[in-house]
Amino acid sequence: MLKRICTKKLIISSIILVLISILYNMPNKNIEKNKIETKLNYVNYELNTYEAYLLDDNNYLSRVKIATENVKEELINQLLNILICESNEKDKVPNNFKCILNKNTKINSISIKDNTVKLDFSKELLEINKSLEEKVIESIVYTLTSIDGINNIVIYIDGNLLTKLPQNNIEIPSSLNRNIGINKKYKLTNTKNITRTTIYYINKKDSIIYYTPITLINNDSREKIEIIIDELSNKILDNNLSSYLNNDTKVLTSYVKNDTMHINFNENILNGIDDNSILEEVIYTISLSVNDNYDIKNVFFDVNNKEIAKTTIKSLE
Repeated sequence: MLKRICTKKLIISSIILVLISILYNMPNKNIEKNKIETKLNYVNYELNTYEAYLLDDNNYLSRVKIATENVKEELINQLLNILICESNEKDKVPNNFKCILNKNTKINSISIKDNTVKLDFSKELLEINKSLEEKVIESIVYTLTSIDGINNIVIYIDGNLLTKLPQNNIEIPSSLNRNIGINKKYKLTNTKNITRTTIYYINKKDSIIYYTPITLINNDSREKIEIIIDELSNKILDNNLSSYLNNDTKVLTSYVKNDTMHINFNENILNGIDDNSILEEVIYTISLSVNDNYDIKNVFFDVNNKEIAKTTIKSLE
């Protein structure tokens, strides 16, 4: 009898231990739910990338990518602060690049109407080395017009419209856009029929490739795509600029239709005789250059009338 009772108690104790073990190891539904929700929130969180134009080691304003979740006024404020030295956004400046705006510059106000941004800065904006005065304006304009839907910038200094750069005595339009150019180089033979063509070159620092725009100001009356390709395929480039475009690359024909530029090249644009492709860096330099000189959304690359590659301008952002 006693033996039976002991056996019964042992069985009950064993069952209780098993149940305790199961309950202890059973996942908490609330905890699991929180984990799932946290994971979903992480997956849905997206950073957008925007352009900022900062000084490289050669004092060229160059295109760098900035990741941010901000939009509109907050985005504009953040991008401007990235340009200001010693601002609270200085950690966003990539290695090997420098800010350009005076560290004491204050942003008095930002307003947006349609496709125009009005900015009011403190007077410190233009308290900068004379050689950088024009680049300050170029950096602001190129950075903010990289935002989709922003085409024009109006700058005030403590409430007064900026129409002249005081140190260089250069008059500027009251409404600024990318027509002002950037990193300007002059090859003028006379003061008539002046054209501006912005061309993007390749730069490399510590294995990082980035792109530098140069606005060529000359008297060349040819179609701008021809100027772009001729300059990129030029054997003699500035020591601090590069292009991977073959020297003998030529544009056979080109036209714009339905927001798309179609460019037909000879075979010298190809990566090699047996390689029926175009280097990505070549596609980027040409597409970025076309985007700054034409109002288009896509670029199609043909070789002897056969399509080889195409880009959407939005994909370059």
